[in-house]
Amino acid sequence: MGATLLVAAMVIAALVVRTALAELREPGSGRRQWMFLTDRRAVSAGALIALVLGLLGWRQAGVEGLVWAGLAGILVAFVMGQGRRPQ
Repeated sequence: MGATLLVAAMVIAALVVRTALAELREPGSGRRQWMFLTDRRAVSAGALIALVLGLLGWRQAGVEGLVWAGLAGILVAFVMGQGRRPQ
């Protein structure tokens, strides 16, 4: 399980570094990238994906399946929120 948590943490860290680099190039872009957290549609889709994959993952891999399901939910919400423009 340690390796699973390490890989998941690395993926999340890569997203944070990506945001930091974008913010250095263009101030304000980091806030736009993480606006998906306020987008109900994106958060709902991410939560639904995490729930469904979490149930399947728990049956197949136990706690490791939950870690991957959570990461998949975060990535789905992140991607869905990227298409939305700030109002």
